[in-house]
Amino acid sequence: MIFLIILITLIAIGVVLFLTWFFATKADGNCPICALKTFPPTKITIDTSKDEELVGGSKTPIMGWSSWNALRNRIDEDTIYDMAKAMVDTGLADAGYKYVNIDDCWHSSMRDENGMLQGDLESFPSGMAELGKKINSLGLKMGLYTSNGTLTCEDLPASLGHEEIDAKTFASWGAEYFKYDFCHNEKISGRTPIIEYIGISRKGEREFVKLTPDRAKYSGRARQIKVEDLPTKKGIAYLNHGAGKATFKLDVASGGEYVFTVHFKKLTSKKPTYMQIVVNGDINEVFFPPSNAFTSDARLQTLIKLNSGENIITLQNPVVTRADSSYIQYRRMGKALEDASRAWAIYTGEVQKPITYSICEWGTCKPWLWNGKVGNMWRTTHDIFAKWFSIYAIYKFTVRLYKYASPGHVNDPDMLEVGNGKLTLEENRSHFSLWCMMAAPLVLGNDLREIEKNGKGQDILDIVTNNELIRIDQDSLVKPAKKIDRLGSTDVLARPLSNGDVALCLFNTSKKNKHVEYDIEKLKDDKYLGISRLGNAQIKDLWTNDIFHSDTIKTDIPTHGVKVYRITCR
Repeated sequence: MIFLIILITLIAIGVVLFLTWFFATKADGNCPICALKTFPPTKITIDTSKDEELVGGSKTPIMGWSSWNALRNRIDEDTIYDMAKAMVDTGLADAGYKYVNIDDCWHSSMRDENGMLQGDLESFPSGMAELGKKINSLGLKMGLYTSNGTLTCEDLPASLGHEEIDAKTFASWGAEYFKYDFCHNEKISGRTPIIEYIGISRKGEREFVKLTPDRAKYSGRARQIKVEDLPTKKGIAYLNHGAGKATFKLDVASGGEYVFTVHFKKLTSKKPTYMQIVVNGDINEVFFPPSNAFTSDARLQTLIKLNSGENIITLQNPVVTRADSSYIQYRRMGKALEDASRAWAIYTGEVQKPITYSICEWGTCKPWLWNGKVGNMWRTTHDIFAKWFSIYAIYKFTVRLYKYASPGHVNDPDMLEVGNGKLTLEENRSHFSLWCMMAAPLVLGNDLREIEKNGKGQDILDIVTNNELIRIDQDSLVKPAKKIDRLGSTDVLARPLSNGDVALCLFNTSKKNKHVEYDIEKLKDDKYLGISRLGNAQIKDLWTNDIFHSDTIKTDIPTHGVKVYRITCR
């Protein structure tokens, strides 16, 4: 009986809270039903079909080294340069490893007097531009890092809200890779206040035109409503959470930059709310500050370019889910990087250095679904560790995403842990092989200065410079391996290659050695591979370089081991 009373009480409290929220949301000019569509948060609801694909940098998965796995926050300019020299001295650069990616903790906790990021004043005293030149002098490329948040993961200044100036800074330093993390991210609000009207004027002049609610054409749930506590007694409502749009046509005599003054009804909120002013297809973002209701109305100004003649101006807030927010924020930086690298090349008269853009969103909002609309590579999971369970779990998840990759757009299962931790030689070899089969970036995370100073250094170097595996990873088709079969505890992976060959990997996932026999004629059954015939195929073992001709592969695979073959089908 007591349990029933408690249950009824909780339900009653829930109903009261829901109704209070529902009517308060409606009173704020927001659509309550639309606000309920925020689940699941990983689903992108924005129509991205009209967004242009960002070109970005490398068309094949990048190869290089990153400071994070081995060094964490213990970096300085001498250490980074020593790693770059080691990349050359060990032959890694000749094998294709070109990017020297400086992860978190390279920068000062202070922006400079111009609001620009700067290298740590003690550990990078020469500045990042100078370090970039030294790295370039070795025939290598510099990569940098911040976060899509208010701070980086190590609580240093980040780029959310500073995308344009930071992109210009990175381009001016000659960066050719940029990793954008997800720590301290702040989701864009799906809420939008009631818009009373927008006044438009030239800078330094009085308002010459008003975009009032009665002039708008509405779509979706958006509409004009009566608002007693606004001077004009009317406003545009229901723009929130993708509910609808208000569109205006405006003719101006001459194009150029105009002041848009947005007059709005204050919305009770502890966080900034949001709206997009889309002018002739270009998105201009405005953030309304959290408000104190001493007065009911307020104004916000922004500068927007208009064309001579007719302009189409749309007010909207397409943010429904966290995925929508992430898409907007990551695309904002991607566009800034592309514009900055192009503008810097024009300014200096030098050849443009496209910046390969890495979306390190941890796979939280399924960035592979955004594909080339945002960046060149996207993390599929949270961080990797030098533990077999971590490597295996990331492989199991990422191998399923094969269909989302293409030239210039790749799945990123995170940096290589080859040579780190207590991985066995077989596990190191398997780790590298699986990443190559998945067309993943090959970014080393070990201490390159120590690569030949310990007992397994040469073995590790031999693994990561295996030219045959690197050729598989760098194949221009950029079609990752698909898991096409499973033989007991052995995964069968295959990927098509640009010259018509097929790469085949047999991966023993168990803790026991396995004998495996595989009929390669089965490969013809999978349309993804595109094989028409296999008669008298040549098979090359890419770890032993043995070559043979057979219809069946018979082999023994050690625990957590792989066998990788290149099959010539003609």
